[in-house]
Amino acid sequence: FMIIVESSGINAEWPLRPGMIMKNKGVEFSLDYIRNVNINHPAVVTYSNIYKSRRPLKKVHQAAWLLKAISVIDLTTLAGDDTLCNVQRLCSYAKYPVSKDIQSKLGFEDMTVGAVCVYPNMIQNAVNMLKKIGCNIPVASVAAGFPEGQTPLETRVREVELAVEAGATEIDIVINRTLVLEGRWEDVYNEVLALRKACSNVHLKTIISTGHLADFENIYKASMVSMMAGSDFIKTSTGKESVNATFPVALVMLRAIRDYYELTGFKIGFKPAGGIRTAKDALNWLTLMKEELGDEWLNPHLFRMGASSLLGDIERQLHHYVTGHYANSDYDIGM
Repeated sequence: FMIIVESSGINAEWPLRPGMIMKNKGVEFSLDYIRNVNINHPAVVTYSNIYKSRRPLKKVHQAAWLLKAISVIDLTTLAGDDTLCNVQRLCSYAKYPVSKDIQSKLGFEDMTVGAVCVYPNMIQNAVNMLKKIGCNIPVASVAAGFPEGQTPLETRVREVELAVEAGATEIDIVINRTLVLEGRWEDVYNEVLALRKACSNVHLKTIISTGHLADFENIYKASMVSMMAGSDFIKTSTGKESVNATFPVALVMLRAIRDYYELTGFKIGFKPAGGIRTAKDALNWLTLMKEELGDEWLNPHLFRMGASSLLGDIERQLHHYVTGHYANSDYDIGM
């Protein structure tokens, strides 16, 4: 109802294949996917506010959803002063996101986050540390001129290749926003396609950088073109913009994912990033995913949340559920 995409002839070539879950192979570039996009802006904002105003989950239901939230976190450190010690600590936290005492009382063991995300020069350190502690989760790396995407394409492609060679199993790239703002959609497609090829069989997450794209129509079109070029995930933000993951832009991106699935049969993942700091934020994002795309998307293969500080508040809420009081010292909760 919010987004009307009028196109003709494309269903015949890429029919809907319901229930199929496979790696996105992409499709040939076609303006038919994005030619006539009309978005009801007030409706987007209204629907977003409705989702955020839902009654909060309580007690056991909240605890269950917070455990789900932990499993889809991309635990991230992307700081200019990252050190080997920081990355090792991050990896340990990824393997033990909740204290063993709380895990035991909740009846869960071997709980981990969805992945760790680091800069390219820290990939090997993260891979080695995770192997050392026996944690088999993906290592994601930003690449391709992150966070601005303004280096030459050849440089961005080589950066992705080096990240894959270093051991990254997921690559987070950022699109060239200049091409979007100039309406050069085929160029956007060709750049993402080149970076997709550089990833080989590694998972590709494409950052739309919604805060820089001016309007909902550009966000929808950039999402669709990125999926056409073979992206496995689309992601809201780098986390470095002044405006990061918001519900209105997420709603537009999720409708694009739904439309792409209905047109091609490929399920694309979604990753909000930036500004997700509290357990309540995490529950809101899980609710949005469930309502818009269904339970099938509530797993690490199709949903991630990029965050660096979220996990601490989630553990705080789980501690309260288990003990009846909030932890008040690093002795109770600590990374």
